Amino acid sequence: MSQHNKPTLGIFFVVLGMTAITINDMLIKLLSGDYPLHQIVFLRSVIGIVFSLALVQLEGGFGILRTDKPLLHLLRGLLMVVANLSFFAALAVLPLADATALFFVAPLFITLLSIPILGEKVGIRRISAVLVGFAGVLVMQQPWASEGLGTGERIVLLLPVLAAFTYALCQIMARRLGATAKASAMAVYIQGTFILVSLGFWAVAGDGRYAVGVDNASLQFLLRAWRWPNEGDALLFLALGALSGVIGYSISQAYRLAQPATVAPFEYIAMPLAVLWGWLLWDYLPSAQILVGITLIMGAGLYVFLREKQRGRS
Repeated sequence: MSQHNKPTLGIFFVVLGMTAITINDMLIKLLSGDYPLHQIVFLRSVIGIVFSLALVQLEGGFGILRTDKPLLHLLRGLLMVVANLSFFAALAVLPLADATALFFVAPLFITLLSIPILGEKVGIRRISAVLVGFAGVLVMQQPWASEGLGTGERIVLLLPVLAAFTYALCQIMARRLGATAKASAMAVYIQGTFILVSLGFWAVAGDGRYAVGVDNASLQFLLRAWRWPNEGDALLFLALGALSGVIGYSISQAYRLAQPATVAPFEYIAMPLAVLWGWLLWDYLPSAQILVGITLIMGAGLYVFLREKQRGRS
């Protein structure tokens, strides 16, 4: 087994990363009513980069941060910023389980994008399974329904899908860059990009001037003024930073060590976890419509995984 083809280890890291992500999302939703998104991202990333730099030391020292592909790492960081901001903006409005379910078109995007970008062979059966998964997303969004949702609400429903697409591109790039870059170094690049972008938001909108008169909860989350965290929330921010370090390392490592079509379906572990957190904290359970969509997406993902394993055995 080659250094960069370790599917079992890749699966372990993706499960660890997705567990950390669902806890991260839960904490951000708890904080979304009081703090602006760019402040949460900034504090999380400042703490997270400390953890990531500690991992850099374990994986070879600061010398591994040198790269001959700085622009590609910057592009990957910006894609991850777009993915996070889009998803978290939706999270301020949507239930955790619903937003997570919509986001899970990402592994389907990864499976499709691995064909033209990485040259992987994906057969008609897996393509059919991917289409079933996209049908699940349509069932949840119900674009044919003309009542109950205004333009703003429909845009919010599309934000997790935008996050999914940019996230998929980001992880495909991790597979490319992972041949020469350590996972901890890639996590540092991501954290650094988050810090720079959130400081830019602070410079432009940190005083909350653009939030005045805005009623949309997602826009309020993006534009409200920075404020000093109270004692209880400071602990949540510390937890977010630690989780950020775990997420950045685990996901980068997963896609370094295994084929995207192998590890991507295991990201679906976040779906039942999101349902669990939503039930425990907000007493929310998905509607029948959402459950049908989740079933279609998870079923498609599991089938894609089984076909991948069968192809590997043959």
